[in-house]
Amino acid sequence: MADFVLITGCSTGIGLHLAQRLQQEGFCVLATARKNNDVQHLITAGLTAHQLDLDDENSIEQAVVWALEQSNGKLYGLINNGAYGQTGALEDLPTQALREQFNTNLFGWHHLIRQILPAMLKENRGRIIQISSLLGLVALKYRGAYTASKFALEGYTDTLRLELRDTSIQVSLIEPGPVRSEFRSNALTKFRQYINIENSRHDVIYKQTLQRLQNPKPKNPFTLEPESCLIPALHALRSKHAKARYRVTLPTHVFSILKRLLPTRWLDLLLCRSA
Repeated sequence: MADFVLITGCSTGIGLHLAQRLQQEGFCVLATARKNNDVQHLITAGLTAHQLDLDDENSIEQAVVWALEQSNGKLYGLINNGAYGQTGALEDLPTQALREQFNTNLFGWHHLIRQILPAMLKENRGRIIQISSLLGLVALKYRGAYTASKFALEGYTDTLRLELRDTSIQVSLIEPGPVRSEFRSNALTKFRQYINIENSRHDVIYKQTLQRLQNPKPKNPFTLEPESCLIPALHALRSKHAKARYRVTLPTHVFSILKRLLPTRWLDLLLCRSA
């Protein structure tokens, strides 16, 4: 019998690609998305799908009931992917912007894991895969809210892995660098919502940010396609001993090494140039 895997954030990018490819690999994929029209697109594409809004605990709980019904209580995998990036200098972001960032990128994931874990513990098997980021390893200017959420996710996931060590549930992080997706358009919406360009000392940078987010083609030469996360996800799901971390794209590998080797001041200079 094929294993059931629940995936969040499947409307585009990494989540959509993983849902389609894991289904081709023989998994029973349960795809979710925040918007109902995206759910319909997933169904039209041949996926089993349901609405799940990570900002709404009710929505999360309803999706879990659906997923456990679909899998007859034997859900094997959970891939937490749904997230967005709030852009802007920390001094310009209201506290509400950070609350919303953490609600989607961490608290919703936590609530979902708490609903799923009892079923996995009952079966004494399962895999939890958290899609993190290069910005869970290092910080960049004007990405403070997103970076904080991903740093928190890294610590959260490490702790979860330790607490589940005496069970057969394995926990992994996938840490992508730049990957082609709709991430820019979502970031643009939140940038416009919370950043007042004209009243900020960062107005010149913000105008450049606006141009960058409106450009559908990423300038970063190291940007990979969403399928770059497939092989790590397959290993994390199938291997007898899943890795704690899977680093994807060259920048993630490079900065994970530089963070260990360089003095903080040198690393800061490099990161300021990379922003």
